[in-house]
Parts: sequence; C-alpha cells; structure tokens
Amino acid sequence: MTRKIRTRIAPSPTGFLHLGTARTALYSWAYARHHGGEFVLRIEDTDVARSTQESTDQILASMHWLGLEYDEGPIYQMQRLARYQEVIAQMIAAGKAYHCYCTPADLEAMREAQRERGEKTLYDRRWRPEPGKVLPPVPQGVPPVVRFCNPVEGDVTWDDLVKGPITINNREIDDLIIQRPDGVPTYNFAVVVDDWDMAISHVFRGDEHINNTPWQINIFNALGAPLPQFGHVPVILGDDGQKLSKRRGAVSVTAYEENGYLPEAMLNYLARLGWSHGDDELFSREQLVQWFDGTHLSKSPAQWDAAKLSWVNSHYIKQMDNAALAELVGAQLKKRGITADARLADICALFKDRCDTTVALANWAASFYADVTASDADRAQHLTDAVRPAIAALADKLADVQWDKLTIAAAIKEVLAAHGLKMPALAMPVRVLVLGTPQTPSLDAVLALFSRETILTRLRTA
Repeated sequence: MTRKIRTRIAPSPTGFLHLGTARTALYSWAYARHHGGEFVLRIEDTDVARSTQESTDQILASMHWLGLEYDEGPIYQMQRLARYQEVIAQMIAAGKAYHCYCTPADLEAMREAQRERGEKTLYDRRWRPEPGKVLPPVPQGVPPVVRFCNPVEGDVTWDDLVKGPITINNREIDDLIIQRPDGVPTYNFAVVVDDWDMAISHVFRGDEHINNTPWQINIFNALGAPLPQFGHVPVILGDDGQKLSKRRGAVSVTAYEENGYLPEAMLNYLARLGWSHGDDELFSREQLVQWFDGTHLSKSPAQWDAAKLSWVNSHYIKQMDNAALAELVGAQLKKRGITADARLADICALFKDRCDTTVALANWAASFYADVTASDADRAQHLTDAVRPAIAALADKLADVQWDKLTIAAAIKEVLAAHGLKMPALAMPVRVLVLGTPQTPSLDAVLALFSRETILTRLRTA
C-alpha cells in the first residue's frame, strides 16, 4: 500500500523563525501540497530553559504571514512527555535502552583519557548491560540518564532526497542519551517518536542534521517503526560567506514583514534559494506547488542576496492590486502616526513602480499627509531667483483652475510658455517644494493627488 505523504516542520521556540527554517517549512509544505498530502506543525519545546512563549508566537505569526497553512498542529512536545516515557520504559524492558549513572565529571575523565590515547571521544558503554558483564555499583544520589543501545557493528545507509546515498558506520556513533535525568527526552529520541506517531513520510531539514540521522534511523529500527525519507538541504550563507542562523546574522521572518516585504515575494525568493525549475525566476504559489516534486534541490549552499530579494519584491509590488497595496502602506504610515485617506490607493498606483518595499512606498506617501523639508543642497540648486517668478505665476494660476490632472497640466504649459522655460526648469523646483525631492513621477499627476490648499502653501514658500 502506498504510504500517504505527510511532511512536517518542527521549529524550536528558543528564538525567532529564521530564514533557513522558513525555507525548510516552504519545501515541506510545497511537497505535501504537490502530492495531495498533509503538512504538520510541531513545536519542539523540550529545551525548557530556553523556550519562550514569545518565540512560539513569532513562529506562528511567521507561518501565517507566509501562508504556510498546516493541516495539524501546532503540536507541543512538552505535552507528550507521558508518551515518550512510555516508549522509553518499553525500550528498557526490551533491552534496547538502559540507565547510565555517569556524572559529568566521569564523562569528562573518560573523554580526556580517550584524547590522550588519540581516540575519538565516544561514550564507552560502561553502563550498557551485556551477557556476562558485571556493571558498576549504582552510586547513591546520582539521577540516571537513559541511553539507547546503538548497534555496535554495521553501517547506517539511506538514500537522501538531496544528497543521494549516505553511509555512516555505527562505530562512528555511540549510545545516545535519549532521556535526561529530569525525565525530559532529548531531541534525537523525541523527534523519532513524534515522526512515528504522526506518520511522517518525508523529512526535509537542514544538512546540519545529517549527523543526527544515523541515530534516528537506528531508533526507528529498534522501535519497528517505518522510516521516513530524509532530504537534507544545504545551509544558506550570508554576505560574509558564513551560515545564517538564529545566533549569527539571521533576521527573523517577521522582520521582513515589518520592513515592507510581501509574503509572495519571500516565498518566491526562498524557493529559488536552493531549488530551481528551469530558468524560471518569478512564479506564483500555485506554480510552486505544481512544480515542487522534491527533485532539482541543490546540493550546494545558497547565498543570500538582499538585492535579488528586493528585485523580486519590487516585481510583486508592481503586480499588486492598488487597494490591497494601500492597506499595507496605510499600516506602515500608521506606525508613523499618520492616518491615510481615500487617496492612498491612487498614490500607491503612481509611485509603486519606483519602490522595492512598502516602507519605501510609505516614504513617498507620507509626503502627502505630513510636511516635507527639502535638503539645503536641492533648494540651492533648483530654487533659483530666475525661476521664482514662474513658481509664483503657477501658484496664482492653480488657485482658480479645476482640480484635475488635465487642467493642472494645461496650467503648467501656460506658465512654461509665458516664462520661456522648458519643463525641467520649472518641474524640478516645484517637486522640491511639494515633495522635497527633484525626482518624482509626472508632475501633473503628483499635484492632482494633493489638495489645492497644500500645493498653494508649499509653492508659496519659494
């Protein structure tokens, strides 16, 4: 019987959802959607000391913003402690796990002796029960950990969805701790029980987890549980060539939302950061789902490119409905204490071709709702004595014309003709007075979006 496709994303709430995890979530979601399967959100919160509700809230907000809707979850590991302890008890009873009473000092002495002998530092299995072996006496007052009886011989091999066949010898790994002294399971154990119970068929994750995979496969086999297929995607590198991570240089997904990026653009850019569909650079969410079958994933690290993301974002801003765009820009303005009005959609339509974020678009829009101040350099360059009479004449003419783009354009032409000026000679100083910059879209279109009173006030400051 064909196994139902079920993928998952399982972030740890010890920090924000960063870009690497967001990309893995995207691949897991797209793979499930492509195959008509299901996508699960699991919160791996067993690191109690470092997990926070704030991080959990940010993870959920990021998933919502990206539109990565999940079919189950969020499922919290700390609510499943009884299940982990049940499985561990069964493993101990079956001789597949055991209590270890080594103290941190014992383990350090063990490692030091191994280093002196030039050996790899591995747990020496001193507490592992074996036929004919006499275990040390149980020390008083030392709470034990539980360790997994990892196979001593043989290889662990799997056909990775990204890397291809990978083999690691069992002599390279030791008897993993699967439960801490406080009864909380460790990552490599809990993730296996979770993926087993949740019938996860495919696991996409960062390739920093490759070294965890042999332990997990061995635990799956010890439990008699079906193995998922693993796909380990390479890391994302920052501008400095170092790995982006929660602890180093990464920016949270929600920070990109705050900085004016669109979720469609972020999905498009993240998808291409390690996967390709021919030469296609720009594609919709629906196309991604149609194309993402788990192939064409890169084996090499991807390089984060802020300029490329901005280019992708500018494309989606240009394509966006003006009313919907105005809602986003209005929210940006509200952060600045500015309440927009019905003009905002038209303002967005006029300026969006010049902007790569909604923050940049809000910078333009703010000029329509708040005072502007041009730089001294722009005022000195453009507001010359030679052009002031023409500016005054334009203000007089605009005082009594019908207020629309065509009539304003006609008034500008009349002033140009009367003063013997070419368009740039008048348009640039008017732009400096009205918007604080000499470069804007068509002057008549800009002026028409202001109230007559605001334009006359700003022109007369010349």
